Amino acid sequence: MIPTKHNILHWTVHARAKMDYYRLSPARVRRVLNSPERIEEGVAPKTVAMMQPASRKRTATGKETWSQEIWVMVEDKDKNRTVISAWRYPGVTKTRDRISAAFLEKEYQEYVKK
Repeated sequence: MIPTKHNILHWTVHARAKMDYYRLSPARVRRVLNSPERIEEGVAPKTVAMMQPASRKRTATGKETWSQEIWVMVEDKDKNRTVISAWRYPGVTKTRDRISAAFLEKEYQEYVKK
């Protein structure tokens, strides 16, 4: 479950339907996967959720803000990454459980050994 580049990207029917509903293109979803702003543990078991702001704005003080977020939930198996869901959140979410890169690496290595 470490966010790395995978050879094959699969899309569930649910993910395609949500992408159509929220008007997200496959390229936009891949962009979130390739450079997420935040990575958290997914709600479903063995999944990871990645977020990227829809658009950023700078305030007069130089602070970045945004009003919408794009979320993508994925599940990794071997060299395959399955996009389970993608959605647009109308607001700014609070940070839940950030996953550290070291923890992800450890989990991934244990998963591969099984």
